[in-house]
Amino acid sequence: MIKPSWNRPLRRFAASIATAAVAFSLSTAARADILVGQTAGFTGQVAPSVKELTLGARLYIDHVNAAGGVNGQKIDLQSLDDGFDPKRAAANAQTLIDKGAVALFLTRGTPHTQAVIPLLDKAQVPLIAPSTGAMLLHKPVHPYIFNVRSTYQREAERAVQLLLEMGNTRIALVQVNDTFGSDAVAGAMHGFNERKIKPVGHFTYDREKPDVQGVVKQLIAADPQVVLLVASQQITAETIGALRAAGSRILGATLSNNASNGFVQLLGQNATGVIVSQVFPSERSTNLAMVRELTDLVKAKPAESGGLVTPAMMEGFASAKVLVESLKRAGKDVSRASLLRALNGMSRYDLGGMELNFSSTDHTGTNYADIAIIDPRGRFLR
Repeated sequence: MIKPSWNRPLRRFAASIATAAVAFSLSTAARADILVGQTAGFTGQVAPSVKELTLGARLYIDHVNAAGGVNGQKIDLQSLDDGFDPKRAAANAQTLIDKGAVALFLTRGTPHTQAVIPLLDKAQVPLIAPSTGAMLLHKPVHPYIFNVRSTYQREAERAVQLLLEMGNTRIALVQVNDTFGSDAVAGAMHGFNERKIKPVGHFTYDREKPDVQGVVKQLIAADPQVVLLVASQQITAETIGALRAAGSRILGATLSNNASNGFVQLLGQNATGVIVSQVFPSERSTNLAMVRELTDLVKAKPAESGGLVTPAMMEGFASAKVLVESLKRAGKDVSRASLLRALNGMSRYDLGGMELNFSSTDHTGTNYADIAIIDPRGRFLR
């Protein structure tokens, strides 16, 4: 049977439409965003510092995207709130992995990051810059975890050393009873042991139901000059507030997980004189390129940042620089495998006055540790 001739142009038209659709699909795929996933406590005990961390990261990512992205592709950072709950952190991570994230980024909390680890192993997806200094993320080297900040053990040890050098011979320890607390206190105890000194008291909070008043009574009875508090910013601020309400002048010290403007605001009138460990250079060290760069980004978007650079923003910014550089090195068609190869080859990467080193046998990144004191204006002074 002879087919009607009008079918031929119709078939040619249909074929051209199909070809155009395929071409459009391919070009769209080529321009697809690079999906990066974050789960963190945007609500709950650590919400203020998480927001500052993420703001520091987004300022840099937005800057990179505005300049054309990475190898012609924009970075799509999708952030999910886990309420500082490890179970929700794992569920969020799985959601992001299922959506095709090439990396997870800037998780917050030791138990929370622990909950994500089995998912990293299964999906062979890297986690870049977890905002926790837990030693278990450093040793033994985990093939899918790439740390940017120093360990809690390193900064707690250094904090004790510096507190002793300041003439504080009577130091108490207070920790939350989870992996974060135990890990940091191991470093603090190493600092004590080096000087052959013991803490005058060592007390614990229950992570779910912290008895702040009970701990405060124990501290007042122990009568230390300073207490090193290894806990969330909310509980740390409540403890210092309760000490002041009881008439105690015991100095408060804490770790870098609380190095944020949100923590200063929680402390309120009790902020002045609180000592906070630091794992990045001072946000006022404008002799460093990374500090100048972040400061310029903050000034360009004062409505988002309030015009203030904080230690937490510095951590988020530095973490985003590592993320972006690894994506650049991963090539035009970024995959989890190409990103892993790029990360393992990032030795002697200059963040702008601070060097980061990764290799297949070392995922620690940096080892910086210092302390700061909050001044009457709420700034962290070195």
